Amino acid sequence: MRARDLTDRVLDLVYPTRCILCRNFLTPGRPRICPACGDSLPRTENGGRKKGDFFSECVSPLYYEGTVKEAILRYKFRGAQAYADSFGELLASCIYEELEGKYDILSWVPLDPGRRRSRGYDQAELLARAAGRKLRREPVAVLCKRRGVKPQSRTGEPEKRKANIAGAYRVKDPALVAGKRILLIDDIVTTGSTLSECAKTLLLAGAEDVRCAALASTR
Repeated sequence: MRARDLTDRVLDLVYPTRCILCRNFLTPGRPRICPACGDSLPRTENGGRKKGDFFSECVSPLYYEGTVKEAILRYKFRGAQAYADSFGELLASCIYEELEGKYDILSWVPLDPGRRRSRGYDQAELLARAAGRKLRREPVAVLCKRRGVKPQSRTGEPEKRKANIAGAYRVKDPALVAGKRILLIDDIVTTGSTLSECAKTLLLAGAEDVRCAALASTR
C-alpha cells in the first residue's frame, strides 16, 4: 500500500467528515460532498443514456473523470466503503428521474467470490443497497459470478472485453426473474460488455427486460 493511501485511510477513520471528492474537512453532520464539489460535479445530460447489447438502456448521473474518478477508485480498491451512501444518493436520484416505473427488481453486478473475499465487500452491492434505501426498494441478488476473470479495465478492445467476460455469470433462481423487468446496478460503465453479458444471462433465464444504472460512465 502506498504511503498516501495509508494516510487517507487513517484520516478517514480519525476525521470521517471529509469531502469524498476534494478531501477537504467538513463540519460534522454535513453531506459528504462539499458545496464547491457539488456545484462542479461532471453531471451527465439526460441521464447519460447508453445503449448496449441485450440491455435496453443504461443511465448514469456522472462522468468518470477528475475527482469523481479518483473517488470511485478509492471506493472500489482502497476500502472507502463509507462513500457508498453519498454515491448511492446520487445514483438513486438518477434512477428515480430516468427509470421510475420501468423495473420490477433492483439488483447489482456481483463480484466473484475470490475478489469479494480479498476486497472485503462488493462495491456494486453496497451501491445498490444505498440507492435502494433512498428508493425504498430492497435489492435482490439475482446473479452470481461463477468464475474470476481478468479485470475488464486491463483487457483492452471491446471485442476482447466481451470474450473475457463470456459465460462468467449465472442466474441464482430463474423462477425469481421469469417475466420480470430487472434493473442492474454497477459502479462504472465503459464499453458496456459486462452489463451486456449479465443482461444476456438474465434474458436467457426468462427475464422480460433488463435496464442498467451505473454511478459513472465514460464520455
